[in-house]
Amino acid sequence: MNRKLALDIYRLAWPVLVAQLAVMAYAVIDTMMAGRYATEDLAAVGIGASIYVSVFVSLMGVLLAVSPIVAQLLGAGRFEKVGEQVRQGMWLTLALTLLSIVVLRFPEPFLALSSPAPAVADKVRTYLAIAAWGAPASLAFRLFASYSTAVSLPRVMMGLNLVGLVLKVPLAWALVFGHLGAQPMGAAGCALSTAIVNWIICIAAWLWCARAPAYARYRVFAQWSWPRMSDQRHLAALGAPIGLTFLVDVTAFTFMALFIARLGAVNSAAHQIAGNVAAVMYMLPLALGNGVGVLVAQAVGGKRFGVARSTGLTGIGLAAGLGLIVACVLIAGASAVTIIYSEDGAVRGVTATLLVLVAVYHVFDAIQAVTVSALRGYKRAVVPMVISAMSLWGVGLAGGYLLGLSDVLDLSAIGLRTPLGAAGFWAAAIAGLALAFAATVAYYFVVSSPRHASAKEAGIRKTVTGT
Repeated sequence: MNRKLALDIYRLAWPVLVAQLAVMAYAVIDTMMAGRYATEDLAAVGIGASIYVSVFVSLMGVLLAVSPIVAQLLGAGRFEKVGEQVRQGMWLTLALTLLSIVVLRFPEPFLALSSPAPAVADKVRTYLAIAAWGAPASLAFRLFASYSTAVSLPRVMMGLNLVGLVLKVPLAWALVFGHLGAQPMGAAGCALSTAIVNWIICIAAWLWCARAPAYARYRVFAQWSWPRMSDQRHLAALGAPIGLTFLVDVTAFTFMALFIARLGAVNSAAHQIAGNVAAVMYMLPLALGNGVGVLVAQAVGGKRFGVARSTGLTGIGLAAGLGLIVACVLIAGASAVTIIYSEDGAVRGVTATLLVLVAVYHVFDAIQAVTVSALRGYKRAVVPMVISAMSLWGVGLAGGYLLGLSDVLDLSAIGLRTPLGAAGFWAAAIAGLALAFAATVAYYFVVSSPRHASAKEAGIRKTVTGT
């Protein structure tokens, strides 16, 4: 493993990790406060946040196309073109914000899937109606974050996310419970506090971009640019499969939760705990992948294809090593984790089993996440999307249904009796991710091989110079 490359990845990854954990804390704050306000409001926050995240993450994924495009331009020394691509990204963001508002203001298809009680459904509609007006700011901030990470300035994003977290706590407290002269809003207060914070940090981010010397050479605000169809097609061609990949990930977990709910409250609660632990653990490879993807793209833009390949392989090695360490820690501390989450003995028992499976799942998940990010550095997103869909939906979700809820598969030869319940879904998810990991890593070796360097160079010349 190349130590210098590993340190370069670390320098980009740790601010992204802190920023992501700060954003995750928003959901924790909302859950705690809504739970203390009323049971119906807690349910509304759970359903509303799930719908919002499904929509937002998919649209945010499209904006991630800005990062490899800008990073390649930076690596090629085309600083004057960086600002133009960011301005084109702003037009794409505008289109996505309009879509997000429409979807969140008319959430009936999502509500039909979850079928909440009428009182809860009304609160979910109110929650999403407010959240819809915060989505534009959140998407615009994600554009800034993609741009900042691409030019190796992730600490600005981290600092603003931490400021947002500091603001979120008192705002949510005041709006949910009706303190400091505000009317008590319950679940709606959670949405409003997040929307306000999103707008504050979004405005601060772009003001910083306009005034900070570190951003000056990219001249984002030096001129006005109308949307150019060639650039928009380029962004969409890369961003759409990235967004769909995120959608595959989100929906695979969503439908897993819906299926496991059929097994009763104990299994459903245990799965929710396992899913939450998996999500927190995923933040580490996700941040690592951000750093790897940017450095790969910068190297590709500079036609340093050997460095690009080595960077990706170093990142994959780091993901495997850190994934194994985190998995071992989780297995050793599974019982302690269950105590933190629940006082119910039955829930703890099922959760302890699931956490062992989550640990194995995380190893494959970590390697897969970093490899996919490295491929984005080469502007390769379609094949990883197809691999994810086939693996997570085809093997993971369909296999989970067979193992977890049916007795179609006879596993008596290995001492197991089907259906396996929630554990069957996680076992199938592991199999799906193992397949995705193997296919994606193999594809990375093909894409990054030296014999493809000339083809990449031709593609870079075309996209960078516009010829």
